[in-house]
Amino acid sequence: MSWDPRALPHAVGKTVMITGANAGIGYFASEQLAAAGAHVILGCRSPERAEAAVAAIRRRVPGAIVEATPIDVSDPRSVTQAAETLLERDRLDVLMLNAGIVHPPATRATDARGNELVLSTNVIGHFQLAALTMPLLARSAGARVVSLGSLATLLSRFPLDGLQLEKSYTSWTAYAQSKIALQVFGFELDRRLRASGTGVSSLVVHPGYSTSGRTPGIRGVNHPSRAKRFADNLQAAWTQGKDRGAWSAVRAAIDPDAAGGQFYGPRFVTKGEPALAPAAPTTRSPRVGARLWTLLEEYSGQTFELSSRTP
Repeated sequence: MSWDPRALPHAVGKTVMITGANAGIGYFASEQLAAAGAHVILGCRSPERAEAAVAAIRRRVPGAIVEATPIDVSDPRSVTQAAETLLERDRLDVLMLNAGIVHPPATRATDARGNELVLSTNVIGHFQLAALTMPLLARSAGARVVSLGSLATLLSRFPLDGLQLEKSYTSWTAYAQSKIALQVFGFELDRRLRASGTGVSSLVVHPGYSTSGRTPGIRGVNHPSRAKRFADNLQAAWTQGKDRGAWSAVRAAIDPDAAGGQFYGPRFVTKGEPALAPAAPTTRSPRVGARLWTLLEEYSGQTFELSSRTP
């Protein structure tokens, strides 16, 4: 299937919610979808950064329909409040689960429920948000959930009995395992959605090796230093900017030919135009998916049941 990320199909009439949308992949996915005509809701933890991102999109995309809503995906109360606000709307066509801690703390930290913070931010909060907003998604024909995975999923083990990292925490393991978990969730969600017949689909993507030093500078959003630009440009042969890293997520969100259970990433693995890609086998395992689902319900305190034809 051919796809030109510079000539997107019209997304007029679609409403898209993107978590962690004030910077990085989330910002550029928001800008690109707004340019395609979608009504984009930026889910952001910081009101000031949200305001700057909204202003940047309006400045760069004349006529953009864009707004922000507060959400801290590591805080169950904030997730609940954001979901309640979304449920007041008439429709939601795409829920993009993007927010995350990319540079985890050196020592283990926890959220208010006692969950390891990186797992909480990158996965548990998104599980809760998807569960709470599913009735709204199910009202929009062809609605999609898009989960942001990572190449790191190819480089780490995934012991289901040690996801909280209570005995052996490292920042790398916390990040890699959280991204594996999010991909596992994305594929398991699609299996359950198919079985329920809701009409919603779940897709998973990864952004390749996307760095801030190769990303366009945008006032209020992205300001890489000269040193960062110099260092990242030394890796130009195998890296790309975060504007291009967003291409896979945007394709999964609005490509009319995309289907649930698909995995998109850059054509050349670390960079390039978005294309179907192979996912780490563990992330596609129904056995692993079923076990993780149970754990996420336990960690979040949120049941996520999909009955046939959600009203």
